[in-house]
Amino acid sequence: MSGATEGGATSGGVTAALVESTLREALALESIEVTDDSHLHAGHAGAREGRHFSVHLRGRCFNGLTHVQRHRLVYDALRNVIPQGIHALAIKAEAL
Repeated sequence: MSGATEGGATSGGVTAALVESTLREALALESIEVTDDSHLHAGHAGAREGRHFSVHLRGRCFNGLTHVQRHRLVYDALRNVIPQGIHALAIKAEAL
């Protein structure tokens, strides 16, 4: 399972493809799916500040980590991308 969806050019330059490639480079993942959910949030105040993404990740890098530790690992991997235009990030990170 892999693939970025709704990943065209966006405001702030952040795309699903950029999120996916950044996570692939930083983490040892078995699978990754990144979805740009921004269209679902059109009109709310945060929509002007950046994109909304959902990520579903599976990998050994999450083995032995708590839910919070898994999320911190993902946020750390995206630390340079988030300021470029990510307003919201829904994370589902699963260990193998």
